[in-house]
Amino acid sequence: MFLIQAWPVTLAAAVLAILPPAPGRRDSGPVWPNAESRANSDPWIAANHDRIREMRPSVLVLNFVNGLSPAGARAQAERLAALLEEGSRYHGHADPAASAFLRYRVFKVVDLTDPGHGRGRPLANSSAYPRVAGWDGGDFGNFRYAELFGGRFARRYGVADPDRPGAWLDLKGLVDRGIVHEVWMVCIHEKTGGPFESTEVKQAYDERSAKVPGRWVQAGNGGSPDQPFIGRSLRIAFLNAERGPGCALESLSHSMEGMASSGAIPYFTRYFNEYAGFDLKERYGLPFRSLYGREPGTEVSYPAPTTLRYSWGGSSRTLDGYRPAGGNVHFMPSGRRDYDLDNPATVLSTAEHFRLGDGADGRDRAEPWTGERFARFRECAGDCMGPWLVYWRQNMPGLDNPARDDQGKPMKNWWPFLFY
Repeated sequence: MFLIQAWPVTLAAAVLAILPPAPGRRDSGPVWPNAESRANSDPWIAANHDRIREMRPSVLVLNFVNGLSPAGARAQAERLAALLEEGSRYHGHADPAASAFLRYRVFKVVDLTDPGHGRGRPLANSSAYPRVAGWDGGDFGNFRYAELFGGRFARRYGVADPDRPGAWLDLKGLVDRGIVHEVWMVCIHEKTGGPFESTEVKQAYDERSAKVPGRWVQAGNGGSPDQPFIGRSLRIAFLNAERGPGCALESLSHSMEGMASSGAIPYFTRYFNEYAGFDLKERYGLPFRSLYGREPGTEVSYPAPTTLRYSWGGSSRTLDGYRPAGGNVHFMPSGRRDYDLDNPATVLSTAEHFRLGDGADGRDRAEPWTGERFARFRECAGDCMGPWLVYWRQNMPGLDNPARDDQGKPMKNWWPFLFY
């Protein structure tokens, strides 16, 4: 049984905490959430996609780690929020004046740790952590996601339900009212496993970015059938308290790959696959769609700036004319294997010119590229693929990008898709 340590928060106070300040911004256009739209999957987001100047999603942080204070959990969340903000500055690595589009805010840190933790308790994650009984399913997935939507956790969240005196809003209610847009769980990966890195049960859309009634998909990095669809998209991320913000950024970046693979938003899938090199089979006739699918246990190499060498069927093969674009979470443009941040080889890449058509031949301009391009981010996001991923995100079509789509129209800013 939970020991209640929550405090009541009125609905009015919760909403005021996430609304934008009074007008006076230098940029014209709306900020989300706002008086017209506060919740994930509101039709307003798609209808105003091209007008939105900034998104300020509100995060509910759940701290399950015995020995980690609420202040410590908040600090971890705020470091991740800072990386997400920096990553949403389109071409920010080259333009100091580039505006951030994503400005995550911590709505509340919920302390779910055990009283008297540190007194010989056998588990790093508290008794409130909803483990799967008899779990033997591997490293990830040992978490009962449905529990987060129930009444026991609602009381721990501590937001009073204005329609039911004496009751608390559950997670669905918090998301429906636009008080919470994302959930970050601070846990430790124990011997019995941990949650998935990031899950999302997402509303599906058609080619016109209109909702498909009654259709939803798993769109995270892994997915649990235990997480219900609540009528709105909701992302739930695992922040490993033993790692840094770069690793958490990696998890949320895998979610972008998952969103593309899910087909939840066809427009996003079309262009993300091109940016991330998920179209190698179609583009170059390779036997795999992406470098994730290369022959197991092998590395690729780049003997010349436009040459990719790889193994397939036990033999070495060479592709000339290779010009990687943005790369993906595990593979920077010159990556030899998963998680390779240190290859000194130079390749020709269009990473910073994606869909700009600014080359002499009308194609995206390819230029010499090495890992030095993201060296500035090694200190602030130095673990996992963090430094690469801040840069990777900055080259995605963001606010005021001049990229063009297949019809020659302005490319949509990709960030609002996170909250469709």
